[in-house]
Amino acid sequence: MSVNAILLAVAFLAGGLVAALWLVLTKTGGKDAAPGLQSSLDALAATQNEIAGRFTQALAGQTELQTLLQSRIDALDARLGTSLKETAEKTAETLGGIQTRLSVIDAAQKNITDLSGQVVSLQEILANKQARGAFGQQQMESIVADALPSGLYEFQAQLSNGSRPDCVIRLPGTKTAIVIDSKFPLESFAWLRSAGDGERKAALARVRADVIKHVKDIAGKYLLPGETQAPAIMFVPSESIYADLHEFCPEIIREAQKAQVVIVSPNILMLAILTVQTVMKDARMREQANLIQKEVGALLNDVRLLGDRVGKLQSHFGQADADIKNILISTGKITSRAEKIEKVELSPSADTPQIAAGE
Repeated sequence: MSVNAILLAVAFLAGGLVAALWLVLTKTGGKDAAPGLQSSLDALAATQNEIAGRFTQALAGQTELQTLLQSRIDALDARLGTSLKETAEKTAETLGGIQTRLSVIDAAQKNITDLSGQVVSLQEILANKQARGAFGQQQMESIVADALPSGLYEFQAQLSNGSRPDCVIRLPGTKTAIVIDSKFPLESFAWLRSAGDGERKAALARVRADVIKHVKDIAGKYLLPGETQAPAIMFVPSESIYADLHEFCPEIIREAQKAQVVIVSPNILMLAILTVQTVMKDARMREQANLIQKEVGALLNDVRLLGDRVGKLQSHFGQADADIKNILISTGKITSRAEKIEKVELSPSADTPQIAAGE
């Protein structure tokens, strides 16, 4: 029940009580009523007036409270609306970012799936000896072809003994060629990595046997005096296998060097090819220097010939100058005689010089 209803009920009860007392007082003859009852009625009337005043104040307070509550509710509603709008915008932005990230994750997952397929394909390639050999040879060919001109190397070239190394590099100015052959002893190294303490000795023995066999094959087939250079190059297309070879089997490296075979990894082969490239540049520079020296010699001969010809021309100019001076002398003498003839001085005097023959 609301406060207004309670106050209204109290007011009605008070009014009803006053009216009932008034009726009783009237029936009993107003003036003969007891003085106490009259005072009670007066007090009750005062109380009723007080209750009516409080009721009015309560109504006014309730109206003010309703106005305040309504303003508070409106402000709260506005804040809730703004907050909900901002929340909705942030939620939409967050969902958009999540969608973008999900797209990126999907793309990354697709790339991972593709990469997994490529890794599986690579494992299948490495599991087959022929495919593994082709993989190593292709890697070696890429390193050589990227650094050297096509006229300096040849793949699968036939030597005089009928053997065909994977690559032959012919340097300018020399008749012997550098031989590169690719070998990929993966099984023995894989066994060495996975071997336990009891199998490690046997795995090391197999690694040594496989690598030494490759070294002897290269030295026996490709080191030909007068045709190929020593040492030959054994290319191992795996940095990890090359590192394992140095770590677990350093004596194989020494034995290979004694057999005039150098074992290289992809990075070492790249450095060797860059060294060959530098040697080629030096050779071309020496060729150009010889050509320049030859041209300078020819230019010097031309300069000497030009000097001789200038000297001869100078001598001709000197002779012409002397001849011109003699002609001027003769002309002066002729002019002097003509002046004398003009003055009728015909008889020659004894001191008059005669024109010499040839002057």
